[in-house]
Amino acid sequence: QVQFVESGGGLVQPGGSLRLSCVAPRNTFTTYILAWYRQGPGNQRELIASLAKSGMTIYGDAVKGRFTISRDDARNTMYLQMNSLTPEDTAVYYCNRNPAVQTYWGQGTQVTVSS
Repeated sequence: QVQFVESGGGLVQPGGSLRLSCVAPRNTFTTYILAWYRQGPGNQRELIASLAKSGMTIYGDAVKGRFTISRDDARNTMYLQMNSLTPEDTAVYYCNRNPAVQTYWGQGTQVTVSS
């Protein structure tokens, strides 16, 4: 079963940075548009950043200018560099295709922004 595996979350102070990683099977990784999602406490899961095979990126308004999505095809790994973090960024972060495939959801990685 195809599944994406996220890592890199943790506790960080406001204004800090984290880099998340996502590993996926190669045929999925190189064929489809990939994306990062997050689900904060009491919120629905939302799409925050998307990366096409062409390299084109799209960001949600909440993270634009602070987060950067990238990929390393040789490692089948996608990254999310998160800077200037705020408590509102506290969430479980997931990666998947865009549009997401229900059966591809992994466990996610928890990001907590708190002083």
